[in-house]
Amino acid sequence: MDLAFREHRILLTEDKDFGQLVYADSQQSSGVILIRYPASARKTLPESVVTLVSGFAADLSRSFIVMSPGRVRIGGRVR
Repeated sequence: MDLAFREHRILLTEDKDFGQLVYADSQQSSGVILIRYPASARKTLPESVVTLVSGFAADLSRSFIVMSPGRVRIGGRVR
């Protein structure tokens, strides 16, 4: 997460522990996208990431985003 922050990159992860780092530990980030896709929906994941980035680019920086099939939460707000 430190490297992503220094390089101004948004981190994509499936590890829920990053939520702990961002919220409870107040660790700096350029943005984190937590991916919660079951195996049955994995084939749609690449297209969903592209759609998220192109549709919400301005909202992603320094945000904690949770992506699941058909749902995106940015900073706690469902989009």
